Amino acid sequence: MRSMNGNEVERICKALANKRRLAILRYLKGGKASVTEIAKAIKLSFKATSRHLGILTAAAVLEKEQEGLVMWHRLPLRKHPLVSKALDLL
Repeated sequence: MRSMNGNEVERICKALANKRRLAILRYLKGGKASVTEIAKAIKLSFKATSRHLGILTAAAVLEKEQEGLVMWHRLPLRKHPLVSKALDLL
């Protein structure tokens, strides 16, 4: 297991400490998705979902990729151990 510095652990824990963001992670276990798809699945507005995705991306919990007009969000191939553990629990 890789070593974790305190700032990194704090940033990830804060990003994961929200039921909507956990719902997003649970949904993205199935693969990549757009903001619209995620918002519909978790029953939240586009704007609020986008805000949560921004927090998860800033904490390096998610990755995003632009294809044409669509921004795709997905879990990274190499996940932080804390993220992997959280996904195991979901």
